[in-house]
Amino acid sequence: MKKAVFIGLVWPEPTSTAAGGRIMRLIQLFMENGFTVSFMCAAAESDRSADLKEIGCKTIEIKLNSSSFDSIIKEENPDLVVFDRFLSEEQFGWRVHQEVPNAVKILDSEDLHFLRKARHQALKKGEKINLQSDLTKREVAAVYRCDLTLIISEFEMELLTSEFNVPPHLLHYLPFKLETLEREEIDNLPAFEDRMSFMTIGNFRHEPNYDSVRYLKAEVWPLIKEKMPNAEMNVYGAYLNENALAWNKPKNGFNLIGAVEDADEVFMKSKVCLSPLRFGAGLKGKFIGAMKNGTPIITTATGAEGMKDKGNWPGSICESPEEIANTAISLYLNKENWLKAQATGFALINNKFATPIHEDVLLKVVGDLLMTLEDHRRSNFIGEMLQFHTLRSTEFMSRWIETKNKYDSN
Repeated sequence: MKKAVFIGLVWPEPTSTAAGGRIMRLIQLFMENGFTVSFMCAAAESDRSADLKEIGCKTIEIKLNSSSFDSIIKEENPDLVVFDRFLSEEQFGWRVHQEVPNAVKILDSEDLHFLRKARHQALKKGEKINLQSDLTKREVAAVYRCDLTLIISEFEMELLTSEFNVPPHLLHYLPFKLETLEREEIDNLPAFEDRMSFMTIGNFRHEPNYDSVRYLKAEVWPLIKEKMPNAEMNVYGAYLNENALAWNKPKNGFNLIGAVEDADEVFMKSKVCLSPLRFGAGLKGKFIGAMKNGTPIITTATGAEGMKDKGNWPGSICESPEEIANTAISLYLNKENWLKAQATGFALINNKFATPIHEDVLLKVVGDLLMTLEDHRRSNFIGEMLQFHTLRSTEFMSRWIETKNKYDSN
């Protein structure tokens, strides 16, 4: 039986983040296809962490900047290693390469961190986006060092291949995996008349979500309340902090509710998902949740990136506060437009995301890599060069920290 090891940046939290749900699906995919799976992580577990042992996944606590990892990964002796985001590859990739050099290395990017960061900086400074940063170099280097990188967005696939000349055979497009929505399931969703309020949802530790709610409260909501005095905006999401809690104004219809156990439930009872994301990257799990529960969406071009199909969107894509507010009001009140938007969302789920093809191709690619790894790496000269030279700086920094920690403890 083949063995896969996942090295997590954090323990998966599928009820809090879309990234947590995605990593859980990857674990299940490999387990369903004959792999035994272990999940390693150096972070502390939270009360929202998934019970991996319950699904038959072995869990192993590891330490940062510690050679104890070397013996652990060597003992596991995996056929493939999946790094959860490029920071995990930076920290542990060189150790994996050193101890189990014949393991296939897969990077699950989740989204391109450098793209999200560059957009954030451009927004704060009011300047054009600049992708030529140290973070870009680090993340693209991690892509080259791995045998395969999973990319969640078609836009990001195009960016890596065209802007940074990453060979297509090093990348695999893997969006969210969803089930087909059946007619009976759709018919059982609450009707237009049975839904009330605007809503949004998202982990508040994720900067794009935090900024979106702040922007919504300060710039958009006053315009909606002016024309809809009785309107309610419900904000859901884990890890509310004190700054965010200060935005809770029930008398003004702006309600910060916090984490919920069942996101589907809050989508189904809401009429419009209002989420003006001003920066970010990847696909948005909240919009998948909205679409499958029949809740139309108002967002920005950044929010909808990688999720449209031939330009179709289940709601509206707007940029200015005035346009967002006016379009949100119109969609909320107009049943005909609302039903059209809802139907577009159902079609997006079924035509773009409810397909096994991307996972099927991934399994074939992984199977081929397991048999032809030497030839594959020989065709990736830049990756081999980075393993030989550039990666050493990360290794030596880690060794220095480990030595310093030993010295400080004596």
